[in-house]
Amino acid sequence: MTASPHLSDRIAAGTRMGPVELHVRDLDAMLAYYRDVLALDHLASHGDTHVLGRHGVATVTLTRSPDLPVFDRSGAGLFHTAVLFDTAPGLAAGVARVAQSGLGRYTGSADHLVSEAFYFDDPEGNGVELYLDRPREAWKRDAAGRPLMDTLYLDPNAFLTAHLGEDELAAPTAVAKVGHVHLQVGDIPSAKDFYVGVLGFDEVLDMGSALFVSAGGYHHHIGLNTWNSRGAGPRAASLGLGTMDVVLPAEDDLAALRDRVAHRGGTVDDDGRTVRIRDPWGSELRFTVDGRG
Repeated sequence: MTASPHLSDRIAAGTRMGPVELHVRDLDAMLAYYRDVLALDHLASHGDTHVLGRHGVATVTLTRSPDLPVFDRSGAGLFHTAVLFDTAPGLAAGVARVAQSGLGRYTGSADHLVSEAFYFDDPEGNGVELYLDRPREAWKRDAAGRPLMDTLYLDPNAFLTAHLGEDELAAPTAVAKVGHVHLQVGDIPSAKDFYVGVLGFDEVLDMGSALFVSAGGYHHHIGLNTWNSRGAGPRAASLGLGTMDVVLPAEDDLAALRDRVAHRGGTVDDDGRTVRIRDPWGSELRFTVDGRG
């Protein structure tokens, strides 16, 4: 059988994450958090669905779904959505606004060598990471050239003292987009088979209980862990994670993805413009081409 001209083992290097959809019960409270506290712009509304982001780039989509059950914290689904800022003052302002709001919950901070990160839960318990990457040239790497990551202490008060400015706090200008998405899964070998073997992401780090994968040498576009969800089966519809977007650079990259999934015996929902694929636990990824969706 002749191989498809599009067949490639790896996802395109220019792949990036797009917005994450959250099914929410209290739309007003969640808009207050993401729009008013995180200071994301309200980009569009479609019935009960609201799109928020910065500089015209969507970060999160809130869909009012009051009849769905609460997400099972021991099941598969969202661990956190990670919002990447492009400046330290922008990150500091985001952290300060959340801290001052009293909404949601602060859960910690960490220096990951490649990034500095602050962790929260939103008002409905969805994990949110606010973070800033260190320059790629400053990343430490292993013998294979993969970025090294760790979890070291990061003093939030010291970070705010060093970087918080009134201008960014009053009128945010920093980019705030989805840098990566971290998921809860049932087991790491199945996650690796799907995200690396089928979708074509590169493995960056396998901790046994967590796996980090990326495209183009990034530290990770998708994290997968079993810390709360070991042995979890397919997820039922619930509040929390809906569709997460993955943005490919070009049409040929979308065609290569279709061929790669078909070659591995998988199935996709393909409308000609986007490709939707569910992982082994039922979490849906929607693949689009940059500039359209």
